[in-house]
Amino acid sequence: MISETRSIQDIENKLRMKLKQSVADNSAQGMLFSGGLDTSILAALCPNMIAINISLEDFSSDLKYAKQLEKELGLKVYYKQVTVKEAIDSIPEIIKILKSFDPAIPNDITVYFGLKFAKELGIKTIMAGDGSDEIFAGYSYMQGMENLEKYIAHIAENMYFSSNRLGEYWQIEIKQPFIDKKFVDFALNQVPVELKINKTNGVTWGKWILRRSFEDTLSSNIIWQSKRPLEYGSGMTMLRNIISDKISDKEYIEKQKIYPVKFINKEHLYYYEIYREIVGAIPPPVKGEQICPSCQAGMKMGTSHCRICGGVKQ
Repeated sequence: MISETRSIQDIENKLRMKLKQSVADNSAQGMLFSGGLDTSILAALCPNMIAINISLEDFSSDLKYAKQLEKELGLKVYYKQVTVKEAIDSIPEIIKILKSFDPAIPNDITVYFGLKFAKELGIKTIMAGDGSDEIFAGYSYMQGMENLEKYIAHIAENMYFSSNRLGEYWQIEIKQPFIDKKFVDFALNQVPVELKINKTNGVTWGKWILRRSFEDTLSSNIIWQSKRPLEYGSGMTMLRNIISDKISDKEYIEKQKIYPVKFINKEHLYYYEIYREIVGAIPPPVKGEQICPSCQAGMKMGTSHCRICGGVKQ
């Protein structure tokens, strides 16, 4: 256990140094900038970079943080609002690119339009905050988890981000300082798990040590903001109800009996039918793969998340 204040400060100092080096090693022309904790820290380490913020019409909750940081850090931020129609119309193309009907598509829509806009600006390299939640325990479900250290090490070996495939589509190189091998090795081997989830003023926080390390760099409300998935911050989560309303209860019940997929909800069915039309059949497992219990696709051994349907193997 880490209990000495001096030891914690040493880790904080080293974390700042290691992340600064990783940012330098993964320099880019632009950044996908939400205003959330991770991209705020990256922006503070490279304030001269062009930042791109994507939101769904006026539904963004992240916009206030992005505009605050634009002023405080002197960032050059391009704000792009996407209409509901543009977002829904993009779904078939995104499913075609990713070859997936994972319910996380509202997250992917934000990245898709961010990279599309970067392409229009002539940007060829984009920095993203991918991986911070995985290696610093930023997800709420990790709190109270047994063998968290082992779990983080496991997911660190199997991290996958759709931004890479979307980047390939737009011919933009994605730079991810948080998952640079040297930085991941540091986070796994030199940052105790009890400093990744810890308390401040009686509140339990994920990414506790990451927040603490940049308290002197960013405003308190930026550092201690709650974890919000990209779809919530950008407002894309509003699409879920709109999409679900396209399918009646009767249709959903009938199609659950027809298709070989365990659907999570109507929205999941909506994505699958687009996948079925544009991509085709679900690929069966090949030698050395395990079977997804939700869609029967092949899954890499040792992973618990199906990249085709988004199902989770318990």
